[in-house]
Amino acid sequence: MKKIIFFFIIFFSAFSIAHSQDKSLYQKHSFIKGTDTMPYRLLLPENYDASKKYPLILFLHGAGERGNDNEAQLMHGSNLFLRDSIRKKYPAIILFPQCPAKSFWSNVAIKNNAAGEREFTFHTGGAPTIAMDLLQQLLFETIKKYKVNKKQIYVGGLSMGGMGTFEIVNRNPKLFAAAFPICGGADSSAAPNLKKVNWWVFHGAKDDVVLPVYSERIVNALQIINAKVKFTLYPEANHNSWDNAFAEPTLLQWLFSNKK
Repeated sequence: MKKIIFFFIIFFSAFSIAHSQDKSLYQKHSFIKGTDTMPYRLLLPENYDASKKYPLILFLHGAGERGNDNEAQLMHGSNLFLRDSIRKKYPAIILFPQCPAKSFWSNVAIKNNAAGEREFTFHTGGAPTIAMDLLQQLLFETIKKYKVNKKQIYVGGLSMGGMGTFEIVNRNPKLFAAAFPICGGADSSAAPNLKKVNWWVFHGAKDDVVLPVYSERIVNALQIINAKVKFTLYPEANHNSWDNAFAEPTLLQWLFSNKK
């Protein structure tokens, strides 16, 4: 009898975990503007009520997940918002767009220096990339369609998406309440335009893909102007510092505590 009970406990525990991480809960959509298309996935709160307003989280993936399959962008971060406990405690609309293969979220030039390290030169002005242009239009359409709580709009992302996080806040400085870029970066000159947002910046100290200095520079610039910014540098983490960031026990508590 005890063996049977134990079997059912294991079975239903496994079922619960699998159900809580069922990525098919992210609905497939496409945003089309002219000849350009941006695939995206949308996770609505459990028991979604169209008459209510909900917080919105925009999450931007890295360069490796670009394309048009409307799948790859869920590789990192999507499970965080699928946990049953999280969905019940923090009902929110979660938006995962996918950047086209030949575009980039932010205006940045990339080259290798003499040491073989990648150098990133961020351009804070000028026209947005195709991806950023589509992304902004998609975001505003989503806000309008789902009656989003405009006091609780958040953005985060990793690597290219971390850079995109700084970029989209810079282009919309009054829109977001909080942002959490992971292993990204931005030019220090953007700091004054980022001041009204609460920041939690993450990076791995051993990152050899996007050096931690790119986060350190913008964090220092934000600190100089007394912006609200937290910086977590993981001593042993390489580029996949998003694993550490997603494991932070207070990340979502911090995120949803911020309101405009």
